[in-house]
Parts: sequence; structure tokens; C-alpha cells
Amino acid sequence: MSAFPRQRRKLSLAKRFFRLAIRLRDPEWQRYGKLLLLGKAMGVVVVLLLIITVSGLFFGRVYAADAEVKAANIVNPINTVWTLIAAFLVFGMQVGFTMLEAGFCRSRETVNVLMECIVDTCLCGLLFYAFGFSFMFSHGNGFIGYHWFFLKDVPATYETTGVSFLAFWLFQFAFADTCSTITSGAMIGRTGFVGDLLYSFAVSGFIYPIIGHWAWGPDGFLALMGSDGHLFPSLGTGFHDFAGSTVVHTIGGVIALAGSIVLGPRLGRRFKRDGGGPMLPHDLTIAATGGLLLWFGWYGFNPGSTLSAMDFEGIGRVATNTTLAACAAGLTAMIYAYIPNRKWDVSFTINGFLAGLVAITCPCYWVSPTGAILLGGVAGVLVVAGVELLEWLRIDDPIGAVPVHGLCGIWGTLSLGLFACGKYGSTGPVAPDNSGALKGLFYGGSVQLLLAQALGSLIITTATFVVAYAVMYLVNATGTLRVSAEGELYGLDLHEHGISAYPEYVISSAGTPVGLGTESAMLREKENY
Repeated sequence: MSAFPRQRRKLSLAKRFFRLAIRLRDPEWQRYGKLLLLGKAMGVVVVLLLIITVSGLFFGRVYAADAEVKAANIVNPINTVWTLIAAFLVFGMQVGFTMLEAGFCRSRETVNVLMECIVDTCLCGLLFYAFGFSFMFSHGNGFIGYHWFFLKDVPATYETTGVSFLAFWLFQFAFADTCSTITSGAMIGRTGFVGDLLYSFAVSGFIYPIIGHWAWGPDGFLALMGSDGHLFPSLGTGFHDFAGSTVVHTIGGVIALAGSIVLGPRLGRRFKRDGGGPMLPHDLTIAATGGLLLWFGWYGFNPGSTLSAMDFEGIGRVATNTTLAACAAGLTAMIYAYIPNRKWDVSFTINGFLAGLVAITCPCYWVSPTGAILLGGVAGVLVVAGVELLEWLRIDDPIGAVPVHGLCGIWGTLSLGLFACGKYGSTGPVAPDNSGALKGLFYGGSVQLLLAQALGSLIITTATFVVAYAVMYLVNATGTLRVSAEGELYGLDLHEHGISAYPEYVISSAGTPVGLGTESAMLREKENY
């Protein structure tokens, strides 16, 4: 027997076909071929069934209507990140508001200001999550939205912005928080903490979102005003408020006015017509720093309202207009306040540039840099005149919230009908659409835009004041809005919170600078030095 296996002979292709033909005539080979084909067919069927079953269980069903990829369901990552950065900047304005209010108040109510600003933020966040956002930005009718409560069943993006829905929610929460904080500024020094919580619940949960829906909701009656089948179709244009001169600032300022009237002035507050004057702020360093932080945060407030980093020219124009309006307003407020007093007043200068920021918030997208300077300059004069008007009316507003946000918010809204330069229409997720550019009276436009702005501002201002006054009156009736006379004289920090902001220092109630003392006092100070 050979040690090597016998090699099989290789058949040619022709011989192999000949052998196959012989075997196919064999009944045994015929049965074997049929079984082989049947087995392979059954294997293919089983594999197909497995594919269908697994797809149905784990990947869902696909219908023809769902097969279409809609633009509204695609998250634009660049615009989403841009909106989030803007939201962070706007939220950072809470630091500015807290410092501004704390600096302008008296030392004995500083802790109360800190607590109100912090707790208002926490309360606003939960209310805006539960139903505030739904009332304001969901679909419903011209007056209120009624979807997405508790952020349930929300889509991937908000409308056609391309911005992630929750990123848009965060951005708008920061705006809502701003409105609530504006309100508290005019009411510091005599508001009870429980009363603050009650009216803040109404402001953040109902007043701001419901009235805001009228102008910013997808089907708000002011946003659709001027179109067929809606309010005043003959106007041919709707109400415009790019970043919130009316929706945020006028609403906040008017609520502050209602609260100041219901509360009355602080104990010991004597007005100029009665031979007195404003109560001095306790720390202008903190106030000035807070004001500048607000200015910085406004670069999220206004440019971020484009919701689009792809609108390259738009965000640059908005940021520039914001800057120029603030600069012009700060200088005109300083000069206008100097004329009667012959003093360069830092508090008026701070409120001046804030007034310019408020005024430019509505028209910032549609005006030119020159227009921003002009309308900002007017705002600087208005804020000083507004402070003097409140003084004459004996309305106590410690930080000037009503003239800065209320009066200048109205002016900024109206200024769009005057200064819109006719070059810019609307922003967009990919590029701006300037086909329907807005043109104000000073640039050859018609009076329709100014009328639409005036009507929208009048409706929102009136409705806000009526509702806010009723809310403040009801809260006051509970006995929680204003602290007792003893508590106010003792100081809100110790009365309401049990601690002073400055426990290691003895705070003088006089608050009179040394430079205003008698000549002998100044000589003694010089000798001691």
C-alpha cells in the first residue's frame, strides 16, 4: 500500500456537465435535488421573517406620511449652540440686577434684595416649566397657548427655527426671569417676603406669559394684526418687538408701577415738592458694577434673539446698535441731569445707559447705527424726566425701574415706526429674509408701522397695568404685601431674614458724605489726617 494518498483525477468542465446530466436522470438524485432547493427556499423565508419581526419590534414602523423628513424636525447644531450661549448671557443678567438693586437700596434691606432675586429665579423656572412657557409659546388661540404643559410631547425643535426645543425653552426662561426681577426693583424696602412670592407667582406664571403670547406666540393676535381675518387688517402690518422692549421691559415696568402705587412710599420718604428728596443708595460701587454686568448680558438678550448664528450680518448689526444706543443714552442722561443740579450724577448715568439698552431692544434688528444713537439719546433724556415725574407724583421707585423699563420700553417700541431704515426684514435659521423690509417715517415709510406699534404698546401697557393693579391689591388685602411699620423701621434684613448684610460694620443712618459737612468738621477731618 502506497504511503501517499491517491490523487483524484480532475475532470474537465465538459465532462462535469455530462456527469450532471446522467445523475439528473437518476430518481435518487432527483429527490436529493428537490430537497436541497426546498431547504434553501425555506431558509430564505425564515431569514426574511426574522428581519421583519426584529424591525417591527425594535425599530418601529415606517409609514409613507412619516417618511418625509421635515425641516422643522432637524436640529441645527450651530443655531442651538448660539441660542444656548445667549441664554447663559441673559441668565447672567440676574447677577447684574441683584447688584444694581442691592447697591441702590439702603444697607438694612440688602439681604432682602438678595433673597428676592434668588428665590424669584427659582420660582420662575418651575412655573415656566409647568405652564408659563405653554401659555406663551405654544399654539392655541390669539390670547393664550394650551399645549406642551410640563414640557410633555414637545417636538425636536421649536417651530421652524432649527433650535433645539429645550434650548429655546432655556432662552425664554431667562427672559421671563428678567421681567420678574424688574418688578421687584421698584418695590424694595417695604415689601414682605411672602407678598413678594405671591405676586411673583402671578407675574411669572400668568401675567407675563399670557400677555406675552399676544405679541410673541405663534398665533398671538398682535403678531397677526394687520393680516386678513385678524385685528385691523387695513394696517397691512403686525406688531413688532424683536427682543422685548414691550414684552419684557414694558410689562415688567408697568407691573412695578402698579406695585409701587399700591404699596405707597417707604416710611420717611419725603419728596422734593414736600421739601425732601430721594433716599441715598448705600453702595454705588455695587450699583455701577451691576449696571455694567447688565450691559454685558444684553449682548445675549438682543443678538441672541435672532436664534440664528447663520444671520451673520444681523447679529453684528444688532450688537453694534445695542452698544451705540447705550453709549448715547448714558451721555445724554448725564448731561440732562447736570443742567438743574450742576453735579455729574452717577446714578442717572447708570440708569441712562440702561434706558438706552431697553429702548434699542425692540428695533435693534431694523435700524441703522445712526438711528440707534438717536433713539438711545432720546431714551437718556426720557429716563431723567421720568424719574422727576415719579418724584412729582409722589411715587417711590428706589432704583428707577418704572422710567427705565416702562417709559423707555414704550419709547423703544414706538421708535421702530420712526427709525426702521427700510433695509431689513426678518432673520432666519439659514439666512435673513429682507423681502418685507420695515421702513419708518424718517426713512420715507408710511404711518401704518407707527400705528401698529402704538396700538400694540397701548394694548399691552393698559392690560398689564389693570391686571397687575388688581393682583397687587388682592395680595395687599392678605396683609402680606407690605411689612409692618415696626418691621420696616427695624430693617427688612433683620425683620424678615434675621441677618444683616454687613454684620461687622456699624451703618450710619445719615448717609451724608463727609464733603457735605460743616467747615469745622472738615477742618477736624483734615487735622486727623
